[in-house]
Amino acid sequence: MSQETPERVGFFTDTSVCIGCKACEVACKEWNAIPEDGLSLTGMSYDNTEALGASTWRHVAFIEQPRPDGRTELPLAEGGATAQETVVDGSGDMRWLMSSDVCKHCTHAACLDVCPTGSLFRTEFGTVVVQEDICNGCGYCVPACPYGVIEQRPADGRAFKCTMCYDRLGVGQSPACAKACPTESIQFGPLDELREKAALRVDELHAAGVPEAHLYGHDPDDGVGGDGAFFLLLAEPEVYGLPPDPVVTTRDLPAMWKHAGAAALSLLGGVAVSFALAGRGRR
Repeated sequence: MSQETPERVGFFTDTSVCIGCKACEVACKEWNAIPEDGLSLTGMSYDNTEALGASTWRHVAFIEQPRPDGRTELPLAEGGATAQETVVDGSGDMRWLMSSDVCKHCTHAACLDVCPTGSLFRTEFGTVVVQEDICNGCGYCVPACPYGVIEQRPADGRAFKCTMCYDRLGVGQSPACAKACPTESIQFGPLDELREKAALRVDELHAAGVPEAHLYGHDPDDGVGGDGAFFLLLAEPEVYGLPPDPVVTTRDLPAMWKHAGAAALSLLGGVAVSFALAGRGRR
């Protein structure tokens, strides 16, 4: 008796209700036994992890920017309550945008395309995982990622990134970060259902007077075929350190190999003709 293939699952991160508590960062590190990466404060914000990396699989960004319209409240995802935006100076003209970033688990994942050992593979849940015992530390996946997510650990050179808690998924549990999030900013579930919920949330925010709310990474027709981890943002992607139009970096590989093959055949043909002419001349 054949078993049904599990639905593709993913993350929907609603940044409008993120409070920057970093519970997701802590839960991720504890469950996956990720090494600590210090407290390298930049002096520019309360962000101590700065970016995603081999030892930071969840990164909560603290972004300070002018408040767009003097608004002081945002509606929560459930009910009629509101969430206070954080005021960072006495005038009330500034705000913090907070967002928990993670590997996007792309539909068309360039890291998979370039991995020579099969260390990177796509799971039955549609997620992308690194098998650390197979990784040879070549580093090809690092520049291949259009989001700059995957990184090598300096100690041994192997690559690491979010696994979406593959071990937990296998026993029917949700990832540690989503489980720990107190405001449900990080939502986990079947990807199609999350996209429907996200669209409704955007409509809710627009109706509440937040026209800048929009989704990022949800479109299956974008440059990576849609992300398995997508976001509701309150500013342009660049503000959050995200590329505005990500494209799978191996998109042109088939055409490149085709042209290379044609060039090789032409070269071999030219060599064969040269030998044939040389043989005639000797005769």
